[in-house]
Amino acid sequence: MKESAYKDYDELPLFLNAATVAKVLGISPSSGYELMHEPDFPVLEIGNRFVVPKEKYVEWVSQHTQGGAE
Repeated sequence: MKESAYKDYDELPLFLNAATVAKVLGISPSSGYELMHEPDFPVLEIGNRFVVPKEKYVEWVSQHTQGGAE
């Protein structure tokens, strides 16, 4: 597993693209792209572009972490 390029949520931009999601999670860019197409992933579609608001990403991580709220 790759190491995340980010050490804190405060370092993240307001909107994350697939490449940033991949860097944050320490996964391949293609896996980041696939994740953004999952039905429960909080993406905002702008034309052909998908981005994730930072706050929604943090919520999603919390909800999908073992022991998090469901």
